[in-house]
Amino acid sequence: MPAVKKKILFVVMDGLGDRGCKVLGGMTPLQATPTPNLDWFAENGSSGMMDIIAPGVRPGSDTAHLSLLGYDPYEVYTGRGPFEAAGVGMTVMPGDVAFRCNFSTVDENYEVTDRRAGRIKAPETTELAKAVSGMKINGVEILVKEGTEHRAALLLRGKKLNPDITDADPHDIGPVAVSTGKNKKGEFTASIINEFVRRSYEIMKDHPVNLERRERGLPEANILLPRGAGSFPKIKPFTDKNAISGACVAGVAMINGICGICGLDIIGLPRECAGNIDTDMIKKADVVLETLKEYDFVLMNIKAPDISGHDGKAEQKCEVVGRLDEMVGHLRKNMPENLVIVFTADHCTSSDVGDHTGDPVPVTIYTEAIVKDEATEFSESGCAKGSIGRIRGYDLLPICIDLANRSEKFGA
Repeated sequence: MPAVKKKILFVVMDGLGDRGCKVLGGMTPLQATPTPNLDWFAENGSSGMMDIIAPGVRPGSDTAHLSLLGYDPYEVYTGRGPFEAAGVGMTVMPGDVAFRCNFSTVDENYEVTDRRAGRIKAPETTELAKAVSGMKINGVEILVKEGTEHRAALLLRGKKLNPDITDADPHDIGPVAVSTGKNKKGEFTASIINEFVRRSYEIMKDHPVNLERRERGLPEANILLPRGAGSFPKIKPFTDKNAISGACVAGVAMINGICGICGLDIIGLPRECAGNIDTDMIKKADVVLETLKEYDFVLMNIKAPDISGHDGKAEQKCEVVGRLDEMVGHLRKNMPENLVIVFTADHCTSSDVGDHTGDPVPVTIYTEAIVKDEATEFSESGCAKGSIGRIRGYDLLPICIDLANRSEKFGA
């Protein structure tokens, strides 16, 4: 009798992994927070640790999700920009160069004082994006659209464009970076970006949105800082590659962009399920459960733990972990039969460092009749006791396809 083909759910808790935090007495948020539901899956499943790209490599969320979807980022990654643009609904065409941007705050000397402009978000960012979109610089059309929170996508459309340039975003407090070509081909594109950054400041510094924020004592979003230049990637569609249908449930534009370019269907979410710290995780889980009725594979992304890590708020990250565990409990009570469910992260976001690190992340896989192991706690140290051992990110999907009784036999 043929085995029943199961469905697969990846629950990706963005930036969930951490290092020992000073304010938590050397524990990680996962170690410091009771997680009875995540622990149940660890106790009844198989666990391990996962290097999303490779040991010691600090993943971006873009390369991390490519890896989790079974792609080798070293082969298919062309830069973050195209994923951000696709995620906000922009059409990236051959020859275009796309960027991820931050609405940021600078002083009159072009010194960055807040890279996220107080985490400004729509509808204010919508108005600011409209103000700078549509200009032309040396024959190049400039298109801008707001993304999640303080982010935006920038698209350059014209001739002689090349993505081999450095970022104008300094990635820290300090002077705005001057973009340069990594080679001669990139010099023209770098000059366009530098002029765009200058014009964005001139247009936005006295925009009504910022005049109002100035009166309220809020950081002004008076400049756009592009980074992650890239051209449209050539990627074999997920459905063709794996012979399964796939969907993405995420509140972050860039994650939707990655999954969309890979050929997964993007499931719409209500506003309260956006990629914010206060996202409604239970409602997002309900959307996931409905989506599983129609698709073989679903990737769910929850951004909240990453936000806390980047902001250096370990105690807030503990609160987020508690909410995540409640959501996991909701999934546990309502998950369908014949499901392979995975709990993991796309990378570590250290609350002390305030950024991604190259540490491995915990992973637990559960399905009926899986071989249980010694892990009983879902945490960095707890999952390290599991039988999966230490794998790479792009190994995870093939493992789950096999557990779902969907893998092809290799050989006779």
